[in-house]
Amino acid sequence: MAVYTTLGAEQLASLIDSFDVGALVSAKGIAEGVSNSNWLIDTTGKDGSGARFILTMYEQRTEVADLPFFLGLLDHLSAKGCPVPATIHDRQGRAFQMIEGKAVALIEFLPGVSVSKPTVGQAEAVGAALASVHLAAADFANARENSMGPAAWQQLLGDCGEEGLASIDPALAALVAQHLPATIAAWPSGLPGGVIHADLFPDNVLMLGKEVTGLIDFYFACTDSFAYDIAVTHAAWCFDGWGRTFSPELSSALLSGYRSVRPLSTEEQAALPLLARGAALRFLATRAYDWINTPADALVTRKDPMAFARRLQFYADPANGGIFA
Repeated sequence: MAVYTTLGAEQLASLIDSFDVGALVSAKGIAEGVSNSNWLIDTTGKDGSGARFILTMYEQRTEVADLPFFLGLLDHLSAKGCPVPATIHDRQGRAFQMIEGKAVALIEFLPGVSVSKPTVGQAEAVGAALASVHLAAADFANARENSMGPAAWQQLLGDCGEEGLASIDPALAALVAQHLPATIAAWPSGLPGGVIHADLFPDNVLMLGKEVTGLIDFYFACTDSFAYDIAVTHAAWCFDGWGRTFSPELSSALLSGYRSVRPLSTEEQAALPLLARGAALRFLATRAYDWINTPADALVTRKDPMAFARRLQFYADPANGGIFA
């Protein structure tokens, strides 16, 4: 989440008035994340008791053509009982509108907080919630190719160039050259799959104690292997923020929680170490590109690419191959 586009008070009030949610009371920009512009919206509510929503303007990597998939998925999972926010449709039944050539959507606000230092119990709950989403989406009618798959990593890192990568860290270009081609060449196919979240970081999970109250930001969701989604979530949850310290306890809890809902096949189990290297490369690629290309005046917090370079080195070390057992 971030704010790249400024919307005036009159624009926001007029937009909110097109939904049956009461009048706009306040709108606050949200600075976390890097992909879309987001505001926390408070309204009077339909009955005057107040209501809260998230307003998203889609920027950068989100294509308007993908919005029926993303927003339809939110509604599908919410209807299935998953802790996922539903889309608020406007008075004309639209899930999104266009403003100045950009799409905007109003999303249900869910309670809870994003944890910065997850506990074992929280990691286990997140693993179970991820598996529940995989199962609940089995009858979702739409599909979407993973636009941030191996070809995208290669493109983004190539666009960064050796000099750009070196501006982040002198050793980064060599690390990418060592691991990117080998990971892409060995990338597995034919694993069990369906709709995945593909970006389930702690800041995309809302919790109250050990309870998962919200899974949010599905704007990288796609059709891919379930095990890859596990690898992404593992890389996001089982290290400190700098990628320097790995937690075996969080790893074990996350995997145990997932397996308690959806057991893994032998092929999935065997593929996890490679998929984890791919997950590290995926976020290294996007963070490096954003680090170099984020506008200086954007209300956005850039994220350190080296945090995932360190994860990549960890996953590539043969001594760590047993962590997924």
